[in-house]
Amino acid sequence: MAIQIGAKPDSSFDDPIGMLKDCHRRIESFLHILCVVVDRAQGRSLTVEERAAVQAALQYFRTGGQRHTADEEQSLFPRLRKSDAQASDEIDRLENDHREANDLHTSVERLYAVWIESGALGPDDTQQLLAATSRLKQLYSDHIQVEETTVFARAAHILDRDAIAAIGIEFRLRRK
Repeated sequence: MAIQIGAKPDSSFDDPIGMLKDCHRRIESFLHILCVVVDRAQGRSLTVEERAAVQAALQYFRTGGQRHTADEEQSLFPRLRKSDAQASDEIDRLENDHREANDLHTSVERLYAVWIESGALGPDDTQQLLAATSRLKQLYSDHIQVEETTVFARAAHILDRDAIAAIGIEFRLRRK
């Protein structure tokens, strides 16, 4: 990521909860690109700049987004479930959100690929892309709010230092 003057530095593997929050900011940023481009470019070819921005956003969700989901589902959620039985329903909902988001990303990726390759997107496909990006925006907004105000706070309170350290190690290994 580019360094922005005055921006908070990204969290390290010593702060995996912070890393998840940092990732949420990237998700919001890249999703914003996908939403804005389809909204502004309807009925025309994408510019070189729009195409590059969309491709970067799609690549982020293919890699960083998938890794973020794995970080939560393979590292954080199992430990939280084990330590806090009350968290189970919330975690189930979040995992369902992940599955829905994955399906929506598949659709968004396919529609943007058609647009980029053909230079045009028909009205029906444009409406599908608008609907998919709009749903993703709402889904992520709700999802991130629950994670950051409830789940991450609960994890920081309930999980001990060793569990947090193990999560950070798993995050690091996932990125090798």
